[in-house]
Formats: sequence, structure tokens, C-alpha cells
Amino acid sequence: MTQQLLISTPQPKKYCTIERIGVFGSADVDEQHPVYKDTFAVCQRLAQAGKIIVDGGGPGVMAAATLGARSGGGQTIAVTFQPKDMPEFEGRYAGNETDLEIVTSNYIERMFGLVEESDAFIIFQGGTGTLSEWSTVWLLAHLHYGHHKPVILYGTFWHEFMEVIYKTFFVGEKEKNVYRIAENEQEVLEHLKTFEKELSDRCGLPPR
Repeated sequence: MTQQLLISTPQPKKYCTIERIGVFGSADVDEQHPVYKDTFAVCQRLAQAGKIIVDGGGPGVMAAATLGARSGGGQTIAVTFQPKDMPEFEGRYAGNETDLEIVTSNYIERMFGLVEESDAFIIFQGGTGTLSEWSTVWLLAHLHYGHHKPVILYGTFWHEFMEVIYKTFFVGEKEKNVYRIAENEQEVLEHLKTFEKELSDRCGLPPR
């Protein structure tokens, strides 16, 4: 099933449950890469826990997310766009078949669509595109603090990466509260439970 969607700036959460998980990461890893395998395993566990996986419809981490969710019996959503003048953008991948595809008209609309469709995010290792997605969801979580969408950074490398960020940028305490670092799929599930409890306590909104 395909829908056409026009996206404005993503909105804060209107509810306090976490159902749809947006997955970001490298489009360039293959099935043998550890990041691909980790993504598959995490999304399989999330699907088994009843979560819906949202990704960009491309190869690499995105395909691993879809296939992992499918192997866990879960539902999947892709937010896509097919570029005509962006040779370095991977575009839609035929091997990533989701239950629902939401088509957008440009890269920024696609990224905002991924943010809008997700209740929380998992950021795997990637390139400059992943960095832009990470910084966008981190910023929006800070701006919408209290009604924000939480972020999980997956991988041990994030500890060192965030230490560099703290040493070189002006980062407030609230910005540190909107994310957690996970090193395996069990920690992902634990962080999601913690985030959902924090959201329920803090925003005072009814469950979805």
C-alpha cells in the first residue's frame, strides 16, 4: 500500500506510549556487517514486543530493520523519496518491502516524515545522513522536552562520541536526559520501558 504525504515541521508527542520506532543508520552495510546483524536482531526483538518499525525504505540498516521486524512478526513502515539529481543518495531499495510506504517529494520531507511517523528513535552507526538524522531528533527532543520523542543511541562507540560532544559544544542537562545508549537488544527494550514510564509521568497525557 502506498500513500502520498506532504510533511511540515514534525510535531511533539500527543500521547505517552511508544509504539512506532524509527530506525536510522548506514545504507552501505551488507548482510555480513556487524551493524546490519545488530539492527536485524534489535528490530526482531522490538517486533516480538509489539513495536512497529519505521525506516527510510533503503538498503543497509534500513533493510535490516524491515527484515528483522518481519522475522519477529511485526509491522513495518517506510518513508521514501526517489531522487533524480542526488547521485549519493541511495533512494528506494527493491529489497526493502514494507507493509506501508509513505512517499515524499524531497530529502528533508522524507526525514521529517520519518520523525513524524515515529514515537522514539534508534540510531545505529552510519554516515553523514545518519548524523543529520541524529542531530535533528536530538534537537527536536530538546525543543519539545516534556512532550518529546526519546532517542536510543546503539553501539559502544556512542560513549566516546558523546564525550567529544560534551567537551566541544554547549549541551544542557535536559539534552542529556532525552537519550540513552544501548549496547544490545535487551538494553534497547529496557530503555524503551524507562522512557515510556518517564513520558507518562512527565507529560500527563493519556496512553495512545
